[in-house]
Amino acid sequence: MNRNGKPVARMNGAKRAKPLYFVRRSGIHGRGVFAARGIRKGTRIIEYKGERVTHAEVDRRYADVPDTDNHTFLFELDDRWVIDAGVRGNAARWINHGCSPNCETVEDDGRIFIEATRDIQVGEELTYDYNITLEERHSPRMKRIWACLCGARRCRGTMLARKR
Repeated sequence: MNRNGKPVARMNGAKRAKPLYFVRRSGIHGRGVFAARGIRKGTRIIEYKGERVTHAEVDRRYADVPDTDNHTFLFELDDRWVIDAGVRGNAARWINHGCSPNCETVEDDGRIFIEATRDIQVGEELTYDYNITLEERHSPRMKRIWACLCGARRCRGTMLARKR
C-alpha cells in the first residue's frame, strides 16, 4: 500500500516502473510511439523485434507489394539478414522517421535497439532517421514515394539516406 492506502504493484518486492512509452495515433504517420515519462539521453528504450529473415525471403514475401508502397516494418541488419517486424514485431515498429530525431538505432551483438539521443519529454513522439538506402538513383519519383512527413523545421523532405 502507498501512503494513501492504495495498493502498489510490486515485482520481487520492488515497485513496478512506469513504462517508458505507449503507442497511439501519430500526427506524423499512422501509429507512433510516445514517451510515457521523461526519458534521459542515452537511455536504451526498446529493442526492434521481429522475425529474422534473408533478403531473398523478404523479396519473396513482398513481391506483390507495389513499389509505390512506402510502409515497411523491415529493418536491414546487414547484407544477409533483415528483421521483419510484421512477424512477431513489437511496439518499436511504430516509431516514425524524423529528420530531427530524438532517438537513434544501435546495433549490439546482432540486435537493434532504439536509444535516446537527447532528453525526451513526456508525451513527445519518438523518432529516428530511417536513412533508407536504395540502389537506384533518388529520382523525384522515389523521393515522392519515400516522402517525409515529420514536419521538422529542417525536414529534408524524404526518408531516403543522403547519397554520398
